[in-house]
Amino acid sequence: MQRMLAGELYRADDAEIQAAQAATREWLVRYNAALGMTPAQRHALLVERLGAAGEGSEIRPPFHCDYGFNVHLGRGVFLNFDCVILDVVRVEIGDGTQIGPAVQIYTADHPRDPSQRREGWEFGKPVRIGRNVWIGGGAIVLPGVTIGDDALIGAGSVVTRDVPAGATVAGNPARIVSKDAAVR
Repeated sequence: MQRMLAGELYRADDAEIQAAQAATREWLVRYNAALGMTPAQRHALLVERLGAAGEGSEIRPPFHCDYGFNVHLGRGVFLNFDCVILDVVRVEIGDGTQIGPAVQIYTADHPRDPSQRREGWEFGKPVRIGRNVWIGGGAIVLPGVTIGDDALIGAGSVVTRDVPAGATVAGNPARIVSKDAAVR
C-alpha cells in the first residue's frame, strides 16, 4: 500500500490494497443508496470515507472511486451524478469547484514497458484541481494533471496536460481556447 500511495510501482493484488478496495466497495453501496437522503446526511457519509470533505461539498450518487481516502474536497465542491475518481494517489479538488455528470478523474497509470504491465505493475500520478473550476459533463482528466484556479473544461474534453489558471480548454486532447475565463 505504501508504494501505491507514494506513486511508485505496485501490484493491485496486494492483500492490503485488496482489503482497502473491499472496504470502499462496502461504503460505496451505502453511499450510492443515499440518493434520497438530504445533502447533509450524504455529506456525513462522505466524511466517513474521503480524505477530506469540506463544508457544503456534495457528490450526487451514483459515485465510484477506488479508495476514497485519497480524495480531498474543498468547501462547496459539487460533483454531479455518475462521476468516477480512480484515486490510487491523492486527488485534490479546490473550493467552489463544480464537476458535471459522468466526469472521470484518473490517477491510476500503467508502465509503458509491456513486460511490466504483463507482471501486473501499476503506479499513480496525483491530480490537482484548483478553486472555482468548472468541468463540463463527460470530461476525462488524466493522471498527473493540474488544473489551475478559475479554469473551464469543456464537456467531453480529454485533459492530457496541465491547464493554466483562468484558461478555457476543450476537445480531445483538450486545447486552450481562451486564456481569460474571468472576462466571459
